[in-house]
Amino acid sequence: MEPKLVAKANLHNLSVNAYPGRGLIVGRAETGEIAMVYWIMGRSPNSRNRVFVAQGGKVSTEFADPSKGGDPALVIYNAMLEYPHDGFYAVSNGAQTDAIIGRGSEVLLEWEYEPDAPNFTPRISATVSMSIKLSVVLTLLRKSPWGEACERHFYRYSHLEPGYGHCLTTYAGDSALALPAFRGEPLLVPLEGAIDEVASAYWEALNEENRVSLAVKFVGARGKSRVRLINRYEKILA
Repeated sequence: MEPKLVAKANLHNLSVNAYPGRGLIVGRAETGEIAMVYWIMGRSPNSRNRVFVAQGGKVSTEFADPSKGGDPALVIYNAMLEYPHDGFYAVSNGAQTDAIIGRGSEVLLEWEYEPDAPNFTPRISATVSMSIKLSVVLTLLRKSPWGEACERHFYRYSHLEPGYGHCLTTYAGDSALALPAFRGEPLLVPLEGAIDEVASAYWEALNEENRVSLAVKFVGARGKSRVRLINRYEKILA
């Protein structure tokens, strides 16, 4: 099947998936810029009580209503960080973002999936290095179906085709029991239009009941980034 049809089919599958959980995409926009997309979803009040905030190229999660804030572990973290002078950019679904930005994806050989039984949520991460030549690494840390061991999957790319991205999600779908972990290689998905169009396309694709926040970062050839955020809830200031 042609890449365009594969990408469209994967976007459609995302749109009919009630709960893919957290997800990230790294690719190249039609403008030629590097594109990074990250979203969070939630079913519990604690997971839903969040917003994305941006400071420069840093994107973090915060409680939307601090007075209702619960346990910050696994829900409050830096989602996107960057060293633009080094041409290095990172995105992940947890605390590993801080480790990656300092040491690269290889540090994840020391990390495991999240300790949130019974789901044991996979840790998904991606890095982009533009310092000498393009190097992209997507990482999936997932609990083994045979026990407590951690499977560590690294996917490396040296070329990003304009208009396409590679996507990882934490879950394969919704479930009343333990959520099924994402399996298989990163999914090819479309990255069509300018930054606001990409943000809108993926926000609209996410389940309306469970979507919480979405961030899109575009990085130009000189390393300068710009960010767009969509939050379901407004930040309540103390």
